[in-house]
Amino acid sequence: MSKPNKQTEKPQAGELVNNEESVPGQAVQNTMPATEITPMTMLNMAIQKGADMDQVEKLMALQERWEANEARKAYVVAMNEFKKDPPEIFKDRHVSYTTDKGTTEYDHASLSNIVKLIGLGLSKHGLSHRWDINTKEGGMLVVTCVITHELGHSENVPMEAGADASGGKNNIQAKGSTITYLQRYTLLAATGLATAGQDDDGIGAEPVEYITEKEAADMSCLIDEVGANYELFCRFMNVKALLNIKKSDHQKGISALESKRDK
Repeated sequence: MSKPNKQTEKPQAGELVNNEESVPGQAVQNTMPATEITPMTMLNMAIQKGADMDQVEKLMALQERWEANEARKAYVVAMNEFKKDPPEIFKDRHVSYTTDKGTTEYDHASLSNIVKLIGLGLSKHGLSHRWDINTKEGGMLVVTCVITHELGHSENVPMEAGADASGGKNNIQAKGSTITYLQRYTLLAATGLATAGQDDDGIGAEPVEYITEKEAADMSCLIDEVGANYELFCRFMNVKALLNIKKSDHQKGISALESKRDK
């Protein structure tokens, strides 16, 4: 009697096939993980197959667009995560000065306080900020806050205003004051945050809605544009600072400034 050929014997249930245990009635599956097809994967495959320079350049351009889109999506996710638990920023600085036109007083959040709190919150989500500062013809200062994700996507918010000569500042101090002001509000605008804190004149009163930081910054630019006096305008609006203007009085202020321009 001849012995069975072991090379042709079929494996029995429970035996290993390609280092895997077979299950009766079930085909052996390939457990190798699927490779994600990306432009870089396609580029590497094309190079291995001897693709010409034109094909390689097109795939490289496709890879760059893919990376830019991934970075943009990562930025949106990171900013949404940041806004889920944003830092609370209180007005920690009181300003008071007197000129021949009277005394001006107001509260605001200092730049150092804003940068410390927002910078720490952004960094937790792979985000950072910086400012670009430029001067336009006519002396207008332009400050742009740029928020950048670690993958490279950036978004920015620009604001502009003239030098703040209030309070007897010299030329350098006037420019520095405006730059600091614009740095504060462009960072707040770029992150979608606002300063918190009650108005000194509103204690015990019904809740009042005030104009936003952006509306105040736009109004400041309009004041400079039409050549109005900041202190006199605040006195006309019966406030200590632009941020103290009620939402209901916003159009009144804009109309008064536009009227000055028309004259």
